[in-house]
Amino acid sequence: MKIAMISTPFISTPPRSYGGTELLVHQLVEDLVGRGHVVTLFATGDSRTSAELRWLYPEPQWPPDPVHDLNHVAWALRMAAESDVEIVHVHSALALAAARLLPRELPIVYTLHHPRMDSLSAYYRHFPLAWYVAISRDQLSREVPLPRSGVIHHGLDPAAYEWTDRPAGYVAFLGRLAREKGPHTAIDAAARAGLPIRIAGKVHPVDRDFGDHEILPRLAFPHVESLGDVGMKQKVPLLRDARALLAPLEWDEPFGLALIEAMLSGCPVVAYPRGSAPELVEQGVTGFLVDSLDEMAEVIRPGGALDGFDRRRCRDVAASRFGSERVVREHEALYARAAGLVGAVDVPRDSLTRLAAD
Repeated sequence: MKIAMISTPFISTPPRSYGGTELLVHQLVEDLVGRGHVVTLFATGDSRTSAELRWLYPEPQWPPDPVHDLNHVAWALRMAAESDVEIVHVHSALALAAARLLPRELPIVYTLHHPRMDSLSAYYRHFPLAWYVAISRDQLSREVPLPRSGVIHHGLDPAAYEWTDRPAGYVAFLGRLAREKGPHTAIDAAARAGLPIRIAGKVHPVDRDFGDHEILPRLAFPHVESLGDVGMKQKVPLLRDARALLAPLEWDEPFGLALIEAMLSGCPVVAYPRGSAPELVEQGVTGFLVDSLDEMAEVIRPGGALDGFDRRRCRDVAASRFGSERVVREHEALYARAAGLVGAVDVPRDSLTRLAAD
């Protein structure tokens, strides 16, 4: 198939450090190209890809600004429509409205990367012909009914991650240093368990008040090592050697890419059962779901549930469930169906989920 993939203008694809959406887009594009599809990637000019790369902005436009986003997606959609692509996969809600102005009708696949937002849910009602990909069943269950919608869990290349059956004595936190991600709770749980913790991530401008009051003071604790924003080079050994990845979530996480990155590293995830976490974490196999800081500390402390944890099995199970090969197959099936159903409106709500199982 001839596919246009429209990434974001905010971060290069793949990202140098932070950037979950861009990492996933990169993985999907590389796998599609590897399976013989003709892919055009619309991203920033400093992106790296084996597909044809086209760009409006030579460098990332950070921090995110809807003006840059609209400019990027409108330009990319126009370029796609003027070519012979058969399907367009977008990762910005603004692309749905911009597509109205295209000179020809194109099937649009749109991945929801965000938690439920009332303004976006109301907006989606205007675009019943788009194909909506949710990234977890929990995320989709919270959304308004969408005529063409289903779930495709994220996946990554297991070969990009390493594992060991002899982890070090620290636990880790990986992600935005924002209240909803729970880095402050992770630090406190590690202290209660008598373990060092390595914190990878940074405070974004929107979270500055939380960072100043809850994170910066804790980073000075003697059991805390702050790594800052990390890329794959630092992330791989961090997860490989960690006793556990802590995810004391305070929101309904739509997916949680760091969770499967840890599992693919044989590193158990110890998480609160919010959002997608119960879908991703298999109790005792790829991690543990806990209900409180005290329970988290009890699980991770020496002599607790992590002693004797089978890290090889964790990695193997994660690779079978969240490997990139499964993801590309499910997207191929979706693209083929969408390209053949332009104009149809009678697609069941769970069609993507059923399609992936066919």
